[in-house]
Amino acid sequence: MTVPTATHATTLGSSDLTIHPLVLGANIFGWTAEVAASHAVLDAFADGGGTLVDTADVYSAWAPGHSGGESEVVIGGWVARGNRDRLLLGTKVSQHPQFPGLSAANVRKALDASLERLRTDHVDLYWAHYDDAETPLEETVAAFDEAVRSGKARYVGLSNYSAERVDEWLAIAEREGLAKPVALQPHYNLVTREPFESTLAPVAERHGLGITPYFALASGFLTGKFRTMEDVKASARGALTQRYYSTEGLAVVDAMAEVAAAHDVTVAAVALAWLTSRSTVAGPIASARTTEQLAELMVVGDLTLADDELAALDAVSARVPAQG
Repeated sequence: MTVPTATHATTLGSSDLTIHPLVLGANIFGWTAEVAASHAVLDAFADGGGTLVDTADVYSAWAPGHSGGESEVVIGGWVARGNRDRLLLGTKVSQHPQFPGLSAANVRKALDASLERLRTDHVDLYWAHYDDAETPLEETVAAFDEAVRSGKARYVGLSNYSAERVDEWLAIAEREGLAKPVALQPHYNLVTREPFESTLAPVAERHGLGITPYFALASGFLTGKFRTMEDVKASARGALTQRYYSTEGLAVVDAMAEVAAAHDVTVAAVALAWLTSRSTVAGPIASARTTEQLAELMVVGDLTLADDELAALDAVSARVPAQG
C-alpha cells in the first residue's frame, strides 16, 4: 500500500518542529494492533512524509494483562531497527500505574522509564498528560524544565489542562525563566467543539501553542461507519463511540459525506481536514491499525476544503449539543 506524501506541513507552536498535518496516534500499538502491524504502519507513516508519533506511558494499562508502557515498547522495537531519526516521538507522564502524578521525582523516574522502553535517549515532546492538583505547579514546571535542560526532552506539551492552568503554567515558566510549553492536546472534533473553542483556543492563540487534538475522529463516529445505534453497539469501541451519537451528530456525518464525495476521499479525511483548517491546530491525532487505514488518513496532508464546505460543516456541527 502506497501512502500519499504530503505537500502541506506546519510548525508546531513556537517550536522548530515541522510536522505533517496528521499526528499518528499510537494508543492502539500493542493493544488492538499487533507488533508486526504496528511496525508496518510506522514504516508507511515515515515513508509517506509523516513526522510526529503520539503515545503515553500509560498505553495500554486498561487492557487485560497489560500494565502500561506496551505502546512505547512496540515503538521502541521499531526505533531499535535504526529508525530513530525517521520520526519525532512524543510521550506523556502522570497516568502510568507505577508513575502516577507530576511530582518532580515521579516525572524524572517516569521519563527514564519511557526512554528505556522507547529505546532512545530523548523524546521530541514530553507531555504532562493530566493536571496534578496534589503537586505544586511550580514543582511540575521545574521538573519539565529539568527534562529539557538534561537533553532528555526537546519540548514540553500540556494535555487535558484547563485554560486557567495553562495560563498559570506559562506565567511560572516566564517568571522563573523555565522551558515553556509549545503545544496543547485537548479533546476537540467536529461533534465536540466546546469547551475548546471558547476557552482553550484563545489561550493557544495568546501563547503561540500548537494544538494536536485527540479523539479527532470521535472514537470512530466521524468515520461515517456508525449510522445507527445498532452499528455503535456492535463495535468493540461502542462504549466510547456512543457518547457522540445523536441526531445532530448524524447530520454532521451526512454533511461530511457530501464533502468527501466531492473530493473522492473518506469521511474520516474530511473530519481531519476540518480540524487542520482551524487556525491553532497543528495536526490532529488519529490512529491506524493497517497501512490501508493510514493511507486514507494521510491524504489530509494534501486536502484543502473550500470555504463554502467549511462554512457548511461549521453550521451543522454548531447544532450538536455540548457534551456534559
